Amino acid sequence: MAYTTIDKPSKYFNTNTWTGNGTTQSITGLNFSPDWVWIKKRSGGTARSHQLYDVIRTATKYLHSDTTDAEGTFSNGLTAFNSDGFSIGDGDGVNGNTFTYVGWSWDANGAGVSNTQGSITSTVSANTTSGFSIVSYTSDGNSGATVGHGLGVAPKMVIVKRRNSAEDWGVGHTSLGWTNFLRLNTTGASSSSAGLWNNTAPSSTVVTLGNSGISNNGSGTTMIMYCFAEVKGFSKFGSYTGNGSTDGTFVYTGFKPAFVLYKVSSTTDSWMIMDNKRDIFNQVINQLEPNVNNAAVDNTARAMDFLSNGFKFRSTNTQNNQSGATYIYMAFAENPFVSSTGIPTTAR
Repeated sequence: MAYTTIDKPSKYFNTNTWTGNGTTQSITGLNFSPDWVWIKKRSGGTARSHQLYDVIRTATKYLHSDTTDAEGTFSNGLTAFNSDGFSIGDGDGVNGNTFTYVGWSWDANGAGVSNTQGSITSTVSANTTSGFSIVSYTSDGNSGATVGHGLGVAPKMVIVKRRNSAEDWGVGHTSLGWTNFLRLNTTGASSSSAGLWNNTAPSSTVVTLGNSGISNNGSGTTMIMYCFAEVKGFSKFGSYTGNGSTDGTFVYTGFKPAFVLYKVSSTTDSWMIMDNKRDIFNQVINQLEPNVNNAAVDNTARAMDFLSNGFKFRSTNTQNNQSGATYIYMAFAENPFVSSTGIPTTAR
């Protein structure tokens, strides 16, 4: 169950980088069979959208985090989920010749099972050890409807997207409160609407849905939802306030980060993803933005450090450390600060 320290986080989350070959290839070395894979072209040729695949929707079915587009089928994208990684075709968004790519992968629990804990029956692939689940459901249009998430503890963050027609991505986060939400595909600040989560925090069994605002419960629409609970030594979901200094805000996570997704919630600016594979040393400067299709950019004006027990900003940029601004984040571990056997991690 959640809240037991995970000594080897790479068994549940990992990052791959690769250079495309323009034909097909297998991406390996994950230490698990991935159930959610988020791929982004980093450089070369035409900029391409983020491509998100999961085992419930099945291989070749993608969503773009930077658009409102409905789900599409890409036979030359991610073509299979394998025991230690995934296979890709020759599509330019995943494997263009000589171009570079990154993939972030999470382990859930396979193709999913029926969940009847909510008023709407869902299909759920849940990993209760790592606190991550993928939830597929067909909405009923009723305000206050509920969907089971399978985690056994309340999620701290929920990302939801309509599959069968265009709609914004909705993001709920414990630090925003569950009357508020963000849109993953835009730069917009936090919006207040009881219609998305029905002004109700997720419980240990269900996520509550509204029927207005971003539509996560329009009648008869097919939806996909990603739910995240906090697990000691593996994941952290919280907020921080910028201080506007090059000796920037330190954010304690209790582990050395492998991945940080963050966004200023009080003002308008892009989302940002940083990881330990594109930048293997501090400072961490190689940025990708989930809400745009831009190539990766090394930007020292938005620098941060990955530390043994959290992350710290090294710039005054408004995107990550504006004085007095509020930011939310999602972080996953490379190593816990101290393992269950009492062994501390090393700094970078």
